[in-house]
Amino acid sequence: MTRRSWIGWQFTGPFLAVFTLVFLAPIAYAAYLSVFRTRLVGGTTFVGLENYTKALEDPQFWEALGRVSLFLVVQVPIMLGLALLVALAIDSGRLHGAGFFRIAIFLPYAVPAVVAAVMWGFLYGTRFGLVGNFNEAFGVTLPDPLAPDLILASIGNIVTWEFIGYNMLILYSGLRVVDTALYEAAAIDGAGQFRIIRAIKLPALRGPLVVATVFSIIGSFQLFNEPQILDTLAPNSITTYFTPNLYAYQLSFAGQQINYSATIALIMGVATTVVAYLFQRRTMRGIS
Repeated sequence: MTRRSWIGWQFTGPFLAVFTLVFLAPIAYAAYLSVFRTRLVGGTTFVGLENYTKALEDPQFWEALGRVSLFLVVQVPIMLGLALLVALAIDSGRLHGAGFFRIAIFLPYAVPAVVAAVMWGFLYGTRFGLVGNFNEAFGVTLPDPLAPDLILASIGNIVTWEFIGYNMLILYSGLRVVDTALYEAAAIDGAGQFRIIRAIKLPALRGPLVVATVFSIIGSFQLFNEPQILDTLAPNSITTYFTPNLYAYQLSFAGQQINYSATIALIMGVATTVVAYLFQRRTMRGIS
């Protein structure tokens, strides 16, 4: 190999080394763990695909997967819809203080997820938080946001509050690259704002919307921080298998079932990759 051929490897080598160390190696080790089982009596033995069979027959895993799937189907469209409205409002040029609103809406994304979950958890409290203070001040009884039947919606509110600004920035960036001459030509032809949005802005946002949705799909399947933090405030609402990631965490650190935990994590990794890929392939078809 010539000296010139080594130049590319010198640039990509550090990345490939870090990528292998922090991404490929953990996946390979998890795959290795998933084909073994550790027992108190008998030690560690090779079991092949038994852990995967067990996971696919585990009702707790399927309940957790169904919960995050419902979260994905409901929360993601609401979050992206609100982010789209905000991006369109800021890009319209008719919003006074657009710079301030852009920063204010993006600011929650800078708040760590743990801090956001703790903050909202105390706001939700019926005995010590904003909901409880509202009930006491007005003599009413609002529904408990931390109740089992509302906890998923409450978590969805936290995640939406955290990531509207992030998705708004993706969509707003997509709007800023649109040639302003298209807007001027449409205005000369008599097109109103809603016509411009429908005919120019929304088609231009197809790519950014796909990117934001793919990120949101991955984030939904990885849901962990919010339920894990709220578990201390609502132990009767957050089960040990509330989400697949929380289930894998509890299996590993509380149940000492490291092999089975690795299996759950790998299945979720594959499922997330497949869903995100199929969505991207279907929606990006026809985009140049």
